[in-house]
Order: sequence, then C-alpha cells, then structure tokens
Amino acid sequence: MSGEVPDVDLAKASVFVAASGFVLDEVGGRRVTGHVDLGAAQHTPWGVVHGGVYCTVIESAASIGASAAVMEHGQFAVGVNNNTDFLRPMVEGRIDVVAEPIQQGRTLQLWQVVLTKADDGKLVARGQVRLQNVQLPGG
Repeated sequence: MSGEVPDVDLAKASVFVAASGFVLDEVGGRRVTGHVDLGAAQHTPWGVVHGGVYCTVIESAASIGASAAVMEHGQFAVGVNNNTDFLRPMVEGRIDVVAEPIQQGRTLQLWQVVLTKADDGKLVARGQVRLQNVQLPGG
C-alpha cells in the first residue's frame, strides 16, 4: 500500500488544520513527513503550546498517510482513535513530524507519529492513530 496523495494543500483543505501550522514535506502511503513552526499563535493562556496542536498534527499526518495508502482502492481513511502523549512543553521553535504505519489492513490501519524538536531531535509528543478505511463519497 503506497499510493500518493497529489498536491495536498492543507490551507485549502481545512482551515482548522492549516491553523495548526502543519506543513507537509513528504506524502506517501508508507510515510508522511512535515514540520510546524510553533509560537504564540498556538499557545495556551499560560504561554506554552496547546496540546490540541499536537493532537491535530498527529491525526492529520496519520490520516493523510493512511488515505494515500488506500486511495487506489477508491477509499480514504478516517480516524477512530487518537492517543497522544505530551512529553516536553514548548514555547516556540520548529518541530519535525514523521508518521509511519505500524499495521495496514483491509479495513483498519494503525499509524505512529512522532514530533521532535528540529534543533536537537528531542521528542516533544508521540501518538498512535487507529483509522478505518472507507469508500470515497460517490465511489
């Protein structure tokens, strides 16, 4: 399973996801990479990046990769569970995003996503997303 999702433009696809700042670098059915430049726009009232940003990026990366994997079958993938661990608080800086499948089946997929600080490689958050493969609308 290694389809490609052509020209995924998050700003046009979802205002919500675009607001997270997630930028895709590589998209495929076996790997998705990207980055986020974090700052005040993603802060909680206490001045650290909101955990919801990490959840959004993790689910987005997994969903895009899982959808790429089944696109050739007229399907896309929808998240049915997202478990995110917040490991290190951040105020600002770039994080790198890497999403890879743990398991890809006919009806379900499980993806792991790691978010690391770009400057030193330290783990900021990690997540696992279980996704269901469903038919594309009108397919």
